[in-house]
Amino acid sequence: MSNNQIGCDPVKIALLVVDMQCFILQNHPVAQACKTINRTAQTLRANGHVVIHIQDMAEADTVKEELLGFIPEIEVKNEDLVVQKNFFNAFWKTELEQLLHDHQVGLVVVAGYDAGNCVLFTYNGAIERGFQTAILQHGILSSREDLVTLTYRDRNIVSYPVLANIRRVGQ
Repeated sequence: MSNNQIGCDPVKIALLVVDMQCFILQNHPVAQACKTINRTAQTLRANGHVVIHIQDMAEADTVKEELLGFIPEIEVKNEDLVVQKNFFNAFWKTELEQLLHDHQVGLVVVAGYDAGNCVLFTYNGAIERGFQTAILQHGILSSREDLVTLTYRDRNIVSYPVLANIRRVGQ
């Protein structure tokens, strides 16, 4: 049965786009992951959900300011939120958890870079804080391809087609 058939309200979703920044991804192929992330973000925005870009600031003292920005392949819209972090886990010593509660988020979907570090630590951080959590299939990157496969192993994964069929919040 679908949500429409049983009358349940849809869960509010937040897409966390982790560390998709110029200084990190200068020499990495990003096209496929960015296509999936952008399509997912567009669909979620259109249905009243939240997109949050996580910006790694741990290297801010050693990296040119313009390289701290997000790569041009990732669409950042005015309504999107940005959370700056200094640790692998985007929840650690940031306002991320409070933002998710303020927006009444029930499902956190994690995408971005790096599968074996910041994506995984943020995924675990969301679970530790009681959020239903999944990793976006085809939406994570790593400098090592085997880490992408290992990150998917034994974790909750959600695909774009599944998220594309989520009802608009409030309907």
